[in-house]
Amino acid sequence: MFNGYKTCLLIDDNYIDNFVTRRILESSNFAEKIIVQQSAAAAIDAIRDGSIRPDVIFLDLRMPLMNGFEFLQEYDKLKEQDKSATKIFMLSSSLDPVDVKRSGQNKYITQFIHKPLTQKILEELSA
Repeated sequence: MFNGYKTCLLIDDNYIDNFVTRRILESSNFAEKIIVQQSAAAAIDAIRDGSIRPDVIFLDLRMPLMNGFEFLQEYDKLKEQDKSATKIFMLSSSLDPVDVKRSGQNKYITQFIHKPLTQKILEELSA
């Protein structure tokens, strides 16, 4: 299953989650290139300076220093051409209904996905 995505950005502070999610993305040929950032602040800086131009982002919610919602606030400040074609999936272990609702109300979030990401979920995203 290749979705035609050129660059997938995975933003999560948890090394194990990144390892597992990356393997699933790679095994499904989800994107040509998969970039992992363990810091939302570093990820937004890389998008801002143009060193990363993601087609799709998997964004963790609960991270130190800058959480997923804070990332989205900074993302909103970027120029429109830097984000117009990017899909963002909130990938979180949070079961808090407030987090799910807040994600659903954010104009950049395509879908809230509960961890772990699975092959089945990826197939549903591609359908």
